[in-house]
Amino acid sequence: MDIVWNNLGAFLQGASVTVRISAVAVCFGLIIGSIFGLMRISGSVILRSIAGVYVEAIRGTPLMVQLLYIYFGLPQIGVILPPFTAAAIALSINSGAYVAEIVRAGIQSIDKGQMESARSLGMTYMQAMRYIILPQAFRRIIPPLVNEFIMLIKDSSLLSVIGVIELTRTGQRISGATYNVFHVFTAVAVIYFIMTFSLSKFMGYLERRWQIND
Repeated sequence: MDIVWNNLGAFLQGASVTVRISAVAVCFGLIIGSIFGLMRISGSVILRSIAGVYVEAIRGTPLMVQLLYIYFGLPQIGVILPPFTAAAIALSINSGAYVAEIVRAGIQSIDKGQMESARSLGMTYMQAMRYIILPQAFRRIIPPLVNEFIMLIKDSSLLSVIGVIELTRTGQRISGATYNVFHVFTAVAVIYFIMTFSLSKFMGYLERRWQIND
C-alpha cells in the first residue's frame, strides 16, 4: 500500500481531471439532451426527424468510436482539438442522446390533461411547458439522470486512449512504473466508487428535499 500513499497526489490529480471533464460533459449533455428531448415531442416532423437521427446514431455507435472519430478523424478535415476538449465534446454529445430520451419519456409521462387544462386557462404552449409540465417531469427523471451521470463518470475511463491524464490513465502510468497492478487499480476502483457513491447520495438528498417541498 506504500505505492498508493506515495502516489496519492497523482491519484487525486487524475481524479480531479475526471471530475472536471465529467462536470463539463454533464452540463452540456443536459443542455443538449433537453433541447433534443423537446424536439423529439415537437409537432414539427422536421425537428422530430433531426432529433431522431441524432439519438439513434449516437446510441447506436460505441462511445470509443465517437471519441476516436472526434480526436483522430476531425484533424483530417482541418479541425484539430486538444485531448481535453475532444473528450469533453465526445462525452457531451454521447450523454446528450441518452438524456434526450430520458427527458422525452419524463415529459410524456405527465398526464396530457394537464397540458389541456393549462391551455384552457390561457397559457401558451411554452408557458404550460415551463410552469406546469417541465417542473413535474424533472422530478420524475432525476433517478435515470443520476444513473446516466454515474455512467458518464465511469465512461470517462475511456479517455485514456487519446492521452487525457484522468484517473484510469494515471493508474496505468503508475502501475507501469511500479509493476504493481493489484494495489494501484484497487485504489483507482475505490476512488471511482467514492465519486459515484457521493453523486448518488447527493442526488438522492435533492430528490427527497424536492418531494418534501411538494
